[in-house]
Amino acid sequence: MGGWTETRPVSLGLLPSGPDPIGEWNVHRQPPEAYLDEAEGKCKGGVGRGLCEAGVEIRVSNQRNQMNAIPLIVVAALSLTAFSGRATPVQAQAWPEKRVTLMVGFPEGGPNDILGRLVATALSNRLGQRFEVVNRPGASGNIATEAVTKAQPDGHTLLLIGPANAITSSQPALWPFDFRKDIIPVAGVTREALVMVVHPDVPARSVAEFVALAKANPGAYTMASTGNGSSPHVSGLLFNKMTGLNLPITHFAGGGPALRGLIAGQTQMMFEPMSASIEPVKSGKLRALAVTTLARAPALPNVPALADAVPGYEASAVTGIGVPAGTPAALVETMNRDINATLADPKVALQLAETGGTLLTGSQADFARLVASEIEKWSGVVKAAGVTLN
Repeated sequence: MGGWTETRPVSLGLLPSGPDPIGEWNVHRQPPEAYLDEAEGKCKGGVGRGLCEAGVEIRVSNQRNQMNAIPLIVVAALSLTAFSGRATPVQAQAWPEKRVTLMVGFPEGGPNDILGRLVATALSNRLGQRFEVVNRPGASGNIATEAVTKAQPDGHTLLLIGPANAITSSQPALWPFDFRKDIIPVAGVTREALVMVVHPDVPARSVAEFVALAKANPGAYTMASTGNGSSPHVSGLLFNKMTGLNLPITHFAGGGPALRGLIAGQTQMMFEPMSASIEPVKSGKLRALAVTTLARAPALPNVPALADAVPGYEASAVTGIGVPAGTPAALVETMNRDINATLADPKVALQLAETGGTLLTGSQADFARLVASEIEKWSGVVKAAGVTLN
């Protein structure tokens, strides 16, 4: 069973000894370590790289004849079939074969954009093809999502899945697509806390002080949102509901504009994913009152959990990569493996940790289940708040 913080198990010894079933040629076994460059501390390039990273035993011909033309990856696919228990082999697909577009549904400077560019750069560096971020802001990320649903399902147009996708999926009749049917979740990137931040002029130094201040001065404090149906929006709705407040909400066109508005004093408070809020907090442009996860976040260890003041409150932003429905299953598995291996690189993992996120690694099925659970959770919040996410 996959786990979000565990490496999938390595299974060796899957293939029988003796003649290879693909042809009359002798083979010898190559464990994953055979493709490890010990001097560099990483898997070697070439066809064995991704299989090395996935921990797959590989068969390699020890004869130099025409049978060597059989793709090595076909043999590996047979090994993977034995591991999964499926009766028929799956032809793995090469990826990427050309430039890849990563669609981000929010403007530059916000949390989705920050993570999208980090991931695109890491994938470009590792896989040798250009991964280009294209920002298509609007409709709580759904303009970008719709564009991806209409793209060719060949693995070269990706969607940065974010919390807004899970939230707005609760009202599918509002959109010209059904996220749950038209997008395939491929791999997770991070789960991160949102930070409850206030303008420095707000005298409150804790959540309890802010709640008391807002109740004593109705209408004096407004809450910024990165768009109707965004994670900051519904996190704010949940906060209003659980504290008995009725803070007015000002919607901005994305995280970047919302943060700039808050720093300029146009609003007084907001919930914003840590990847975008951590810099203004550390620089003193904003004050952090709480994080929305149940425990403190390592990136802001001195900031308490909001649940300490509002028992039961929990919210987090899950991000990952998705592709259009119709993308071949073998290609999705290849992408999942390569994305996991890329994000697990120590340098990339450190960059993700610095944004305040927790790395999500696991199978495609793991991530699909997580997205489904997020949709279910936020559907309840949206229904309880009685809002329409258009």
